[in-house]
Formats: sequence, structure tokens, C-alpha cells
Amino acid sequence: MLSIYTTNDKAQWAGYVGRSAAYDFYHTWYYHNLESPEAARLYVYEEGAEFIAFPLVLRAIEGTIYKDLTCVYGYTGPIASAAFNLLQPDFIQRFKQAFLQQLSDENIVSIFSRLHPFFGQEQLLQDFSGIFPNGKSVAIDIRVPLETQRAGYHKSYRQQIRILREKGYEVRQATSADAIRTYSDIYIENMKRVGASDFYLFTPTYFEQLLASPEYESKLMLVYFNGEIVSGGVVICTNKIMQIHLMSTRTAHLSLSPPKLVIEETSILGRELGYEFINLGGGLNFKEDSLFKWKAGFTNLFKDYNSWRYVANPEVYAKLLQEKGLSAALDVDFFPLYRYQKQD
Repeated sequence: MLSIYTTNDKAQWAGYVGRSAAYDFYHTWYYHNLESPEAARLYVYEEGAEFIAFPLVLRAIEGTIYKDLTCVYGYTGPIASAAFNLLQPDFIQRFKQAFLQQLSDENIVSIFSRLHPFFGQEQLLQDFSGIFPNGKSVAIDIRVPLETQRAGYHKSYRQQIRILREKGYEVRQATSADAIRTYSDIYIENMKRVGASDFYLFTPTYFEQLLASPEYESKLMLVYFNGEIVSGGVVICTNKIMQIHLMSTRTAHLSLSPPKLVIEETSILGRELGYEFINLGGGLNFKEDSLFKWKAGFTNLFKDYNSWRYVANPEVYAKLLQEKGLSAALDVDFFPLYRYQKQD
């Protein structure tokens, strides 16, 4: 049986996530309620104790009766009551049939979802189509001794971290409203410096709410210099994985790269708390760019990072492209293509 839950169904949503074999904070009710409270949906196919749950965000396609599905910011994709390689093929087929029928009933044209680099969700979605290779995500294995981890750094990173410590930069966990407000200001400064869209200009209230969830463990790791907050990031810990989320630095301190100290101190804390990996993510727009190379200076552990780009109704998809004057062969990395805005 396939059921659909919204953010009004907190207990059910949280229950499925909590019973999943693997999940991250991006899947939780709390995060979806924060990011997209009106449009978030949890599609659940269930047979007895077995289930597959897929958090998605419903969007209307303007001027039509059709809709599409996307995901919240971050690594989401489906979760399940067992590891995907342990699900029976006939169970997966029944999920597929029920899910496709639901897409048809809701007039869904397409689905876009980022996948989680640690969970092997491709084993479920390969029975559909549309798995798209976005590149690599950078991860640090903190099960190894700290000195082994440090030996994997680029030589200049070890030197820079040592210099930061010698100059008096230090990392502290912070919880006060003043610290959160100051960090929000730094984050906004950072986003404006790199030309980010308004979507990424999160307010102090957003950070306060992100840090307040009972569904995952979160910490605000801040770098102080001479008593002033100059850098930091939100570290969110779920199921042995630490995500360093929304890391930023004051422009005046960029040359010394204090986020490197945040990453090392997070790895030390993670060992103390029993976590296994830090996921640093990839480059901007999934590219192996300067940001990716910066992250790769910490480690040579890379995870395949994919997205799911599924066309549920090819006929309507093609019609929407035609109405926008777009060709399906257009060479841009964008999905669904009918939402692409041509650049002047």
C-alpha cells in the first residue's frame, strides 16, 4: 500500500525515518518542515514491517494541470526499512508499480532528487531510469587514528592549521542567540561575496531553528580570534555521519583559511562522540572546481554522488519543452529542462 504524508503528519513522518536502516538529517520531518512546510511530501510504500519512504517536494507547473517533484536542499533520496541491497526484487517491483501509479494519478511530469553518497539508493532506483552521475563527494574517514588522517592532508594544510593555532585561532561550540546572530551575519557576507541567490540568504531565525531539532544532533562550531567570531559552520550529526553545513568566513580572515581548523576540530569531536565519517560534499553545482579541490586537500576518500532525474510523463515533458522553445538536446546541466531560464 502506498500512502502520502505531509508535514501535518509529524508522528508518522518521524516514525518512518526513525525506523529506517539509514537516514540523514535531510530526511527528517523537522528539516522538511523548516525548508518546505507546505509542499513537502513523504511517499511511503509499505507491506507489513517493510517499507520504502521517499521525501519529496511538490510543485505546480504554472499554467497547467501538471506538477513535478523535487527535493529539499541537501542529500535526500529514498530510505527504507532495510539496506537497499537486502530488499527483495519483487518488493521493489511492487513499490515501483504503486509509485508510478501515484505519479500518474497526481499528474506528475518529472522528479528531481539529489541522492545520498553513502546509502546506495541507486540499487533501488536503477529499476526506473534517470540516475545521473554528478561527480564526487569528498569524505573524511574518522575511524582511523587522527595522525593517519593528518597524514592524508595536503602538506600546506598541516602547515596552515598549525599557523592558525599558533596565531591564537580557536574553535568553540556556541549556543547563544548572540553567537548565532553573529554567525548568520558572517554567512550572509560570505554568500553576497560569492554572488549567491536570495535562496541561500538564511536569517538568524533559520539558523536557530536548524540547530533546535530533537531529531538530530547539531552543533555550531565557531572560530574565534581575539574574542571575535570570524568563521564557522553548522555540524549536524546523524547515524555515524557528520555533515558540515553552511560553512562561512569573514572576508578579512580568508587568507588564513580558518575553516580548515573547523574541519579538523570537528573530526576530533566526532571521534569522541563515536561518529565514523565527515561528509564534506562536492563542488559548486556538482563540479570538480576550486571548492572541490579545496575539500580534496583533506582526504583521498571520494564517494560517487548522483541525482535522480526521472521523466514520469515523456509526452507532457516534450510538450512543455516545445512551449518554452527549448530543445531536449540543449547542452545544459539542468533538470527538469522545462524550468530552465534562458540567459540573455
